[in-house]
Amino acid sequence: MRAAWRELTWGLPGAAREVARWRACAAAIPDAALRADALEAIERKRANIDGAVLFSTIAQRRSSELLRLLVAFEVLADYLDCTSERGAFVGVHNGRQLHRALIEALEPDVGLSDYYRFHPWCDDGGFVAALVQTCRQGCGGLPSYGVVRPFVARATALAQVLALNHEEDEGCRNVLLRVWAAEHPPPPGDELVWFEWTGGASAWLTVLALLALAADDERIMADARVTFCAYMPWISLAGTLLDSYGDHDADLGSGAHSYVAHYPSPSTATQRIAAVIRRAVAEASSLPDSARHRVLVSSMAAMYLSKNSVRAPQWGTHTSALIRASGALTWLLVPVLRVWRIVNKQQAT
Repeated sequence: MRAAWRELTWGLPGAAREVARWRACAAAIPDAALRADALEAIERKRANIDGAVLFSTIAQRRSSELLRLLVAFEVLADYLDCTSERGAFVGVHNGRQLHRALIEALEPDVGLSDYYRFHPWCDDGGFVAALVQTCRQGCGGLPSYGVVRPFVARATALAQVLALNHEEDEGCRNVLLRVWAAEHPPPPGDELVWFEWTGGASAWLTVLALLALAADDERIMADARVTFCAYMPWISLAGTLLDSYGDHDADLGSGAHSYVAHYPSPSTATQRIAAVIRRAVAEASSLPDSARHRVLVSSMAAMYLSKNSVRAPQWGTHTSALIRASGALTWLLVPVLRVWRIVNKQQAT
């Protein structure tokens, strides 16, 4: 309850102020295509930003540095995803170059790359550079960032697989993802097929959890290690699969990559996603301050399972099964978040 109160009375209002600031910066981007991508990312993916801010509840106390960092990093990630998709016709090397910004945002000591080197559009008026610098400043203000930094670097390196998702040719995309999975195998004992592993690696949840951990004083390496292992891959994979589940019909219609579509049937997908959710809850329960992490997993599931798309007749039974797998808190939160989506015009995101 304390974490929820902090989110409602401090986290969300603080996030709204930060979002307003970045929206103004996005509106000032000189290039029309990049400006459209930045504004679309903020408006269409606003739920992602509020979800990222929820990670601030992992920290033992309020941290303005952490809040600004979480918002800036999520705004950056969402923008790069949008503009990478726009420039997908250039090739995956463009996506990889763009996404270097997310690595360098959390590596304060390295020089900045030319992120738009291969991109057809480049005049963002300093938008990406400002986000990167804000993230770097935020990292410098976290007392235990030095402890989590090696694990953050590992998670951001793995998440570069996200750039492969926008390869336009489905056959080529699947080959690239299979090759990546073979070259970067999952942890021993994790029985994941190639698309599940790439899905778990592509999510930013592990990074967000580690940043929140770094806001506390006197964290030790063991804290960072167990958090990394719980989130990568299981909690992150749960987020990716739930996101894909909610976007399934839209992705099929647009030809976008769908993780859920790799399963042979909707029933098989539902059974597997439910199993992954249960494993994610178990991993969260194994962590120090487990209650905070369980609330995060439950809230994440409720956010995805409150979308309009998952209430369609063909998905109703499957959605009910996933809500049950997520637990009582998710069941309670889903109707609340449906109202939140209506108020914030986020029913479809």
